[in-house]
Amino acid sequence: MTVVTELAEPLLRRQDPQMADVLAGEAQRQATSLQLIAAENFTSPAVLAALGSVLANKYAEGYPGARYHGGCEYADLAEGIAAERARALFGAEHANVQPHSGSAAVLAAYAALLRPGDTVLAMGLAYGGHLTHGSPANFSGRWFDFVGYGVDAETGLIDYQQVQQLARTHRPKAIVCGSISYPRHPEYSAFREVADEVGAYLIADAAHPIGLVAGGAAPSPLPYADVVCATTHKVLRGPRGGMILCGAELAERIDRAVFPFTQGGAQMHTIAAKAVAFGEAATPAFATYAHRVVANARVLADALAERGFAVTTGGTDTHLITADPAPLGVDGPTARGRLGAAGLVLDTCALPYGDQRGIRLGTAAVTTQGMGAPEMGRIAALFTAALTGDAAQTRMEVSALAQEFPPYGVQ
Repeated sequence: MTVVTELAEPLLRRQDPQMADVLAGEAQRQATSLQLIAAENFTSPAVLAALGSVLANKYAEGYPGARYHGGCEYADLAEGIAAERARALFGAEHANVQPHSGSAAVLAAYAALLRPGDTVLAMGLAYGGHLTHGSPANFSGRWFDFVGYGVDAETGLIDYQQVQQLARTHRPKAIVCGSISYPRHPEYSAFREVADEVGAYLIADAAHPIGLVAGGAAPSPLPYADVVCATTHKVLRGPRGGMILCGAELAERIDRAVFPFTQGGAQMHTIAAKAVAFGEAATPAFATYAHRVVANARVLADALAERGFAVTTGGTDTHLITADPAPLGVDGPTARGRLGAAGLVLDTCALPYGDQRGIRLGTAAVTTQGMGAPEMGRIAALFTAALTGDAAQTRMEVSALAQEFPPYGVQ
């Protein structure tokens, strides 16, 4: 298989040069710009090897020992290893590693615990809730009655009194805690108390912090939530995919909700890559990495604040930062465009006040590249230069910095 891996790129170049050019272009883009999207990271070569393995050929509907196709003995081993490593890594009684994405994991959690028309309390979309937390364009908003809680406009922090009041008024069947742009740790115990008071399930959408949880750099939702939904990329640094963690009492319901209710055959190559990532995340090196991600985010948040950005919540406890660039004379979408043109790749996000959008960025990928506090200061300076100075010169400086820290060790 080593030979196959080494020959893969030349084979693609000979057979499909058009697609080879696309992949080469993307590799060049990643190596010469800074990947600051909070949901992105660089997987290890071992994870990439599993993704490109012969398990991509295998159809494996069902679960280990109960497949609907023959020839699954190695597929069963791969999934068993992935689930075992996930349980050990997070201290969960049960892990389903088949969800194709974080959204698929949330869909399965809802399918296991709810019925169409049930009321669900989740962070409002205007405050950082995910599409699966009640967007009318998403299955969640069409099938369930979502009530949104928010954050304090001054502090940007979750208003737990509002959460309690809304729960008492609407008596939801489930409460969802989790956000795509909340830079602080949710108080899982507070959500648990509210859920218990109104008799609701507590679902933690931990897609963003789960990698920090794996590395001991963030509190775990496992002791408090009935079901934890997560992705396997982001800080966790695995392949793009999802997983669900829960107690033994909900295991059968969760498994049925994933297959056959919401998904068909498992993507066995991705599950093998998840197993590799879980193994990497169980090492001391990953724990060091996770803490560095947070340390870098704090340094970068402070440096951006010093340069005039209005950093929400006054900083971060996680890998992500949200900020309003308005003090520099631009709104979020405009800032994203200028920063992107300079090679600083990030997203926009909701702000805790008004209807303008800010910027959202994360330090997972640049930390994987080996950057530390000095580079966070340089990145903050590049932000200011991109928004107020010479775009072409800034792009050259960004490229130079990125190439000092090649993601896969090749200059």
